[in-house]
Amino acid sequence: MAEFNRYRSIYSHDELMERLRKLKHFALDMDGTIYLGATLFPYTKGFLGGVKEMGLNYSFLTNNPSAGIADYLAKLAKLGIEATREEMYTTSIATIDYIKTHYPEAKRLFLLGTPSMIAEFEKAGFVSTADSADDVPDVVVVAFDKTLQYDRLCRAAWWVSQNVPYIATNPDRVCPTDQPVVLVDCGSICECIAHATGRRPDITLGKPDPNMLSGILGRFGYEADEVAMVGDRIYTDIEMAHNAGAFGVLVLSGETTLEVCDAAPKQPHLVCDSIEVLGELVRQAHECK
Repeated sequence: MAEFNRYRSIYSHDELMERLRKLKHFALDMDGTIYLGATLFPYTKGFLGGVKEMGLNYSFLTNNPSAGIADYLAKLAKLGIEATREEMYTTSIATIDYIKTHYPEAKRLFLLGTPSMIAEFEKAGFVSTADSADDVPDVVVVAFDKTLQYDRLCRAAWWVSQNVPYIATNPDRVCPTDQPVVLVDCGSICECIAHATGRRPDITLGKPDPNMLSGILGRFGYEADEVAMVGDRIYTDIEMAHNAGAFGVLVLSGETTLEVCDAAPKQPHLVCDSIEVLGELVRQAHECK
């Protein structure tokens, strides 16, 4: 294993510079990467500004579909980051993109999710079906529903048992929190439905599924090796980078330690203390063309 001094890579220095020069877009995980909890890292604005100065782009990714795009933009604005709707990519948007691509005739969805999430699907032109056996959906979507109602859970299970196409927005079993409570996430809700029906989702989107990055590639017109997935979790962020053929950057500013990274079967292409170090390396790569 190469020595770690603020960063290390599976590539030689010259190979790393060449790979970094190819990058056009940075897909950024949020919590643990650009901020921690409610605190923006002091170097985040500098990194984002530097990316734009070099003529490159970025987007913000999250596996949490419970809030709408407007909610995330408001949170970023509160932290001092002005972002656009086009720069946000949640598992709600990934699911919308997936349905439009793979079920182009689907219009009516049974959505087990929060009102904010349901509003995102309605903005995209879908109809949210009612909790009624007479209102047959084209697709069932199960998400991290913080407003979960028992009758709607049972209705979702009924449609799943009737072999309606079934999509989960993300695999997370719990949502991280600093509060004394377990936040039951989409993966656990799907396990409940599986126990009741014997059926699991046809596909589970969100990191590490490569469709999460495929949506960004399609949106911006990039090739996979022109995109860096940057995050603090090796088994979601970096796994997705490998699955999608993108450049995987692990930052040690959040969940994963260097020891956990060392034990992982698939190593990141680059490990950095933070996005500050990543920004320095990208600038160095562009300056030594």
